Amino acid sequence: MSFSTDVKEELSKINNLANKSCVKAEMIGYLITNNISESRKCIKYSTANQYNINRFAKLLKNLDINKYDISIVGKKFVIKLDKTESMRLNELYLSYKIGENEGEEKAYIRGAFLGSGSINNPKNKYHLEMILKNSEKADNVLNILKRYDINLKKLNQNEENLKCSIYSKDGEEISKFLAFIGANSAVLKFEEIRVYRDMRNNVNRLVNCETANLAKTVDAGVKQVSVINKLKKTGKFNSLPDNLKELADLRLKNPESSLIELGKMLKEPIGKSGVNYRMKKILELGEEQ
Repeated sequence: MSFSTDVKEELSKINNLANKSCVKAEMIGYLITNNISESRKCIKYSTANQYNINRFAKLLKNLDINKYDISIVGKKFVIKLDKTESMRLNELYLSYKIGENEGEEKAYIRGAFLGSGSINNPKNKYHLEMILKNSEKADNVLNILKRYDINLKKLNQNEENLKCSIYSKDGEEISKFLAFIGANSAVLKFEEIRVYRDMRNNVNRLVNCETANLAKTVDAGVKQVSVINKLKKTGKFNSLPDNLKELADLRLKNPESSLIELGKMLKEPIGKSGVNYRMKKILELGEEQ
């Protein structure tokens, strides 16, 4: 199964159906998503996820809405209410106002995610998304999440502000979101993968940095060896001060060594800055030739 399916399976098994206010809030969360449609005054919900359809049916039964059919159309499960039950559910939807109650808000957001959400496998990339009916519903969800310091972004998918998505590509925000809606096992798995990814990225950055530094050292060494050989060919090498001669000879014998390493090889060791100063003198003399 995909990571997204695992998350929805976990959420669908949350046992809070005895709490009527949370059941209503979660159902309203489903109803604000783009997967809800209405045909001939009959409400339909379609999804490719079997856990979604089972959860949706449980919520309906808990609200004493029992007249509906479940079918499979193509690769999707479709649950369709009859006209009378659709009217009852629509009245609930139009009259419902969510208060600032943490339990209800979590249920509301959980319903929205179950209804239309998706989340990529964090091994590949961080991406969470929910597709809602319109921009207004998206703003409602964003405002609730913001109160809990969870920051997602909004993207209108057409000029009429219908079908609006909210999303995040930030690992920290996605982790907080999963914890908020009650996907505790998914959070642990997500964080384990995130820690591994961060460590791997840090190692890659260090390797790249060391590789770049090594390339600079090699390039500098090649240039220095070339200048020193030029000084020897022109007979100017013997006129160099003894301290520069010593350093130049060491460079010829150790073309791959860093300035720090060369400094330690001198009869009287000096630091990187001292070696760099002497090497600049050698290069300046070579450029005068």
